[in-house]
Amino acid sequence: MPDFQQELDARNESCPEPVMKTKEALKKMLAGEVLHVIATDPASVEDITILLAALDDEIIETSESAGEFHFYIKKS
Repeated sequence: MPDFQQELDARNESCPEPVMKTKEALKKMLAGEVLHVIATDPASVEDITILLAALDDEIIETSESAGEFHFYIKKS
């Protein structure tokens, strides 16, 4: 698990909430900082990937465990 500066708990929220909250959290972060997002909506995997491509931010690690999706996102 990478080090991170902020964590966003989007468990039990349906899309588009996890994506919108991820976008808002990244806006407040500095370049190079890492955001850890936890989501339970399977659609988040594709939606967050699409969002980050549009924002030019980078997923540095993802994992899935017990129905939870973990994203470690580096702000560009």
